Amino acid sequence: MTTIESPIAGLVAAVETTEGSAIEAGATLIIVESMKMEIPVESEVAGVVRQLFVTAGEQIAEGQAVAEIG
Repeated sequence: MTTIESPIAGLVAAVETTEGSAIEAGATLIIVESMKMEIPVESEVAGVVRQLFVTAGEQIAEGQAVAEIG
């Protein structure tokens, strides 16, 4: 299992995938809005989204786990 973490603190503007989805490396998992910019958080590995730890509208911290890929 690989845990994907947010590289920046901000607001989760959108969740671009769902639990159980098969994804490729580089697929966008969520969009984080910070300082009026939208930053995609991408998967580092291919696999299946086992768990999402965030929801749209939630404030997250830098380094916070956003998803687990297996």
